[in-house]
Amino acid sequence: MDNQTELLSPEQASAYLGKTPAATLQWWRAKGRGPKYVKLGRKVFYRRSDLEAFIDAGECVPEVA
Repeated sequence: MDNQTELLSPEQASAYLGKTPAATLQWWRAKGRGPKYVKLGRKVFYRRSDLEAFIDAGECVPEVA
């Protein structure tokens, strides 16, 4: 499995997102927000590529005054 398809637990995803609490990831899932996730049975995982896409979607480019 390469880095793009690597599945991360919510705790690992939390660390990858700069210490966003795992509880926040759970709240986002309940509200239909946040990064895409995968459910395998009862377990939740995040693809590294989906976390990177989530980060990229929040990118802000400052305007020149």
